[in-house]
Amino acid sequence: MPNELATSRLPKVPIERRCAAYAIDFVAVWLISLPFSGNTPGLVPIAQIVVFIVAWLGLRVLLPAKNKGQSLGRWAMDMKVLDPKFRKTPGLFELTKREGILGLASLLAMIGLSIGVTNGLSLLLLVTPLAVDFGVAVADAEWQQAFHDRVARTCIVQTRRGFSLDIRLKKIFAKVTNRMK
Repeated sequence: MPNELATSRLPKVPIERRCAAYAIDFVAVWLISLPFSGNTPGLVPIAQIVVFIVAWLGLRVLLPAKNKGQSLGRWAMDMKVLDPKFRKTPGLFELTKREGILGLASLLAMIGLSIGVTNGLSLLLLVTPLAVDFGVAVADAEWQQAFHDRVARTCIVQTRRGFSLDIRLKKIFAKVTNRMK
């Protein structure tokens, strides 16, 4: 995989932007599944888990397959998922494999966050797979591929097609700081 990336010279995306795009997608899916949560604190109902999985696959597999590799978060942050060997959007199988790994880690993180700090050890254990997955990308300084990227043989690249949320927020922040001086 690194040999394929080395010859292609694809534009890398900073880890912060990848995390922001993931957070946008995670919060969107969590908000969709939230109405299906029960009234019992500390317990995650099966309906919420099923809705989370279906919404995750819809937002992170079906939408990018039809939208040139961009989910909601990737569109907002100007990036897309790419098959570096063929330089095109990965197929449904690769996207499903990639997002199945990340979706399972996200589901466990959602369950851990739903349990909350009342049981800190469970929260820590359930968030760990997601931290390890992203930790692989942080440790890989050259290619910045997370575990799910390596398994599915995909990468995240910058694109000009999107909302440029990070750039817009920087401009707004600069205006606010200039007005405060």
